[in-house]
Amino acid sequence: MSRLLLKSGIVVTQDPKLCVLPTGDVLVENGRIAAVAPSLEADAETIDCVGHFVLPGLINAHMHTWQTALRSVAANWTLLEYFRHVHAGLATVFVPEDIHIATLAGALNQLDHGVTTLVDWAHNNPTPEHSDAGIAGLKESGIRAAFFHGSPKPDPKPGDPHFSEVPHPRREIERLLKGPLADRSALVTLGMAVLGPHYSTLEVSAHDFALAKEMGLVASMHQGGGEAKTPGGWETLMAQGLVGPHINIVHGNNLTDGQLKAFVDLGVSFSITPENEMTQGHGHPITGRLRALGSGPSVGVDLESVIGGDMFTVARMALAAQRALDNAAERGRSGSIPPTSTVPASEALDWITTRGAAMLGMADRIGSLAPGKQADIAVMSLGPLAMWPVHDAVATVVMQGSGARMRDVLVAGKFAKRDGKLLRSDLSEIRQRLAASGERILGQLKIDSVSQKVAAP
Repeated sequence: MSRLLLKSGIVVTQDPKLCVLPTGDVLVENGRIAAVAPSLEADAETIDCVGHFVLPGLINAHMHTWQTALRSVAANWTLLEYFRHVHAGLATVFVPEDIHIATLAGALNQLDHGVTTLVDWAHNNPTPEHSDAGIAGLKESGIRAAFFHGSPKPDPKPGDPHFSEVPHPRREIERLLKGPLADRSALVTLGMAVLGPHYSTLEVSAHDFALAKEMGLVASMHQGGGEAKTPGGWETLMAQGLVGPHINIVHGNNLTDGQLKAFVDLGVSFSITPENEMTQGHGHPITGRLRALGSGPSVGVDLESVIGGDMFTVARMALAAQRALDNAAERGRSGSIPPTSTVPASEALDWITTRGAAMLGMADRIGSLAPGKQADIAVMSLGPLAMWPVHDAVATVVMQGSGARMRDVLVAGKFAKRDGKLLRSDLSEIRQRLAASGERILGQLKIDSVSQKVAAP
């Protein structure tokens, strides 16, 4: 029997019954949490966690990991420039090896920053080989991941249909479920990254929603960015009974209050990417609008071609953005600010743990530290000064936390990072392969990696 005892840390469980243990222990047996208590004695390998937070592994609910080799290339691009230069340009020259090394490196970086579950929104899969390369990268990294299979969005060639008219490929979903992602209890599982009515015809959306429901998969889609391909499409899909808990909406900045209420009532989940949404021009994150309906978002990084991959940063962005909106609204009403902060810091930790688990339908397995759950755990150092003193453990984690402070990271009870180092001997080789991939891709489209400018043809 494999047993670990994480001893004497500040245990932030995210479990409503266990809450925070100012000094506590977590016992891990065979990849699962066996016990959480102020003090435990066990015949187990003991990990000293004095001066450390013991947290549930973080959940990055939305990231296009295939863009890891393009870090910061799109830092100065608006959403429309991003569509033009990435989806209609750079994405078209990716070969499977580019997908593999980007996904492997991106997943490892998430582990390094305390993320134990990654929703890999993989929408640059022109061939099955590209999909298999991404899945292989996830598996090799050791992260828990949902591979959301999507489709590329190039400009159509003469005689070809526009991508909005192409249904999600049933044959490929069936192949993945019979092949590399057949085990639905494995670390890497399948979801669908579909177009949805904002980016596809009504017929395609209905096909894709129905396929996901038939296969028992989450269907996730971007909502927003330009004019909708199918105005009124959501109302038709709801009338057809195709919208429910298996639907995940990403962004959603342009949805009406009526649509949001209807979606919340139907159990739809939402994932926001606040830093990138505000950077590229999506609009304000919908955090507060969801809160007003008794709901809340999961949160993701979105694009490392634009921003960094630290989940504490994006959680704080969501928190600060909503507080700013609420403060401005109150000034408009009363001429003053609210009597207290409108969004507690504790909710921001929910967004990157329990909300992500619920979106994936894995709340019974991940997202909190409780007996019986998977031992996905992040141990974060308080450092010599950075997080001392701790008056409110949850607020300290949210407001002073950083993925760079992670000492240990475990996925299903297995160390992916220990004593401040990823347990890999090939990081130098991975860096070299990633850099070579990025330079090759940028070179083919004549994009200067320093200035990020597209050269004239």
